[in-house]
Amino acid sequence: MCAICGWLNEKEDLSEKQEKFKEMLETMSCRGKDNTGYHFEKDVMLGHKRLAIVDLETGNQPMYYKDYIIVYNGEMYNTNDLKEGLKEKGYTFETTSDTEVILKGYAEYHEKVLDKMEGIFAFSIYNKKTKELFLARDRFGIKPLYYCKRGDNIVFASMLRAILKSELVKPYLSKKKLRRNTCIRSIKKTADHGIFEGIDELRAAHYMKVKNGEIQIKRYWNVETKECTDTFEEAKEKVKDLLTDSVKRQMVSDVPIATLLSGGLDSSLITAIVSKNQEDKLTTYSIDYEGNDKYFKKTDFTVSLDEHYIDIMSKEFNTEHKYKTITQDDVIKYLKESLYARDYPGMTDIESSLLWFSKEIAKDYKVILSGECADEFFGGYPWFYRKELNDRELFPWINNLEYRQNLLNENLKEEINLKEIVEQEYISAINELSEEDRNKKDKRLFYINMTHFMQCLLDRKDRMTMAATIEARVPFADTKLVEYLWNLPFEYKYNKDTEKYLLREAFKGEIPDEVLNRKKNPYPKTHNPKFKQEVSRLLRERLENKNSKMYQIFNIDEIKKLLDENDENDILPWYRSAYDKTTAYSLSI
Repeated sequence: MCAICGWLNEKEDLSEKQEKFKEMLETMSCRGKDNTGYHFEKDVMLGHKRLAIVDLETGNQPMYYKDYIIVYNGEMYNTNDLKEGLKEKGYTFETTSDTEVILKGYAEYHEKVLDKMEGIFAFSIYNKKTKELFLARDRFGIKPLYYCKRGDNIVFASMLRAILKSELVKPYLSKKKLRRNTCIRSIKKTADHGIFEGIDELRAAHYMKVKNGEIQIKRYWNVETKECTDTFEEAKEKVKDLLTDSVKRQMVSDVPIATLLSGGLDSSLITAIVSKNQEDKLTTYSIDYEGNDKYFKKTDFTVSLDEHYIDIMSKEFNTEHKYKTITQDDVIKYLKESLYARDYPGMTDIESSLLWFSKEIAKDYKVILSGECADEFFGGYPWFYRKELNDRELFPWINNLEYRQNLLNENLKEEINLKEIVEQEYISAINELSEEDRNKKDKRLFYINMTHFMQCLLDRKDRMTMAATIEARVPFADTKLVEYLWNLPFEYKYNKDTEKYLLREAFKGEIPDEVLNRKKNPYPKTHNPKFKQEVSRLLRERLENKNSKMYQIFNIDEIKKLLDENDENDILPWYRSAYDKTTAYSLSI
């Protein structure tokens, strides 16, 4: 993967800003340490930090073709298909990189090239002749892209910190964005996101054109309802073929790849497919927390520890498995670094541990395949099938809005109505569907999980892995697979009291039954009471500083009550609450 950055101003000479621009790009050096490239003109500056995965020798950027200049962050999985089509039109190629294919594809098809691309990407192409800047982001928002307009200046970057470094905007908290991050960030749909005033994020499946200082944003893809008459047996075969094809295409790399293996269904299927389709012995990785075997308590959502199932898979597919166990001290230590990696409040221990885990993997590998996104598309989350959650209005994973409202300080409480915010966001989301689809609960759930809940997990994955300079690929987020699943009956996905029934049946016999039938477990979190004790201590230390930002956001008396609780409280949802004490600490740093 990589980092991209750009600065456009058609009315002022940017020559004096070149050193500042280099500093902006350097803030994102973790995303690519193999090469740094710039393009400077008086009205435009483009920059690129490269993590070399494909075409190691000739794939550096910016890359040029006629009047076009590209900086690109991502990986295209159907490069050869697009390349062959361009060759038929007379194009020739000097490199084996997907960057050149996208660049020449844009020269031929302009924004329609996006319809032909399958992959994870955020890129910019500048036309020197027309002075038009084009920005685009992949369909599922796997790769980030932020932008800012200030006067005649338009700046974009892969990370918020780079835009802040431009000094065009000050790091002022936006109340509009703060309320989403502090209270309901799990409804992130990557529009006007972040936390700082004046910086927005281009939404997934959108492109942006900038010309004469004007910004035009359009959506280029969405799920589309079509008649599907496939029987369950036909659907099984189609799903198996589509997922297998997606994994095989995402194995493309000029450097070795590894997979994450938790012993759950999703990561196990990816591991099995990769193992069967490469000659070299596959390396797999898992993570656990110090003391989890001692302190683990079974719940409705976390039903088992991973090691037993990992052992089964590793032996079955003869992988070189590497168990990584993070200490409680490191979970705490990496809280602040993971917050910096994300650029705004995140998911605390499941982010600090993922950052540490990524750094461990990065000692040997640059590319990993991971199992995110299966639950969103195959109906794996409990709110797809548990009645008490499924019957909820709005976003079913959001708990206890009244409690969260009460955690705001009096000033913010008057300005921010959490229930109203959630209602507005939900209505806005489902209004993007046709009237017919809006009236179907399974369609609504599929859509809001794809555009909101999944965005949080993908955001977390990209930030933590790229902070360690490794690329994470997510084969379940495949356009053909998602478009097919959108049009299948929900009864195929959940049947016989089994979540992800279709996926399990499609791969029956491909992995051991004990793993195939294992009930879903979320990404592991720490169960060791030491973590809660340490976070509580850190929070108390913060509260001693009366100038802490916490006093500007929270009802401190309520936070102290939260700190004084000895046991896990009943406000926590399936994963850590947006308002548990670890998140309060995240906001306080």
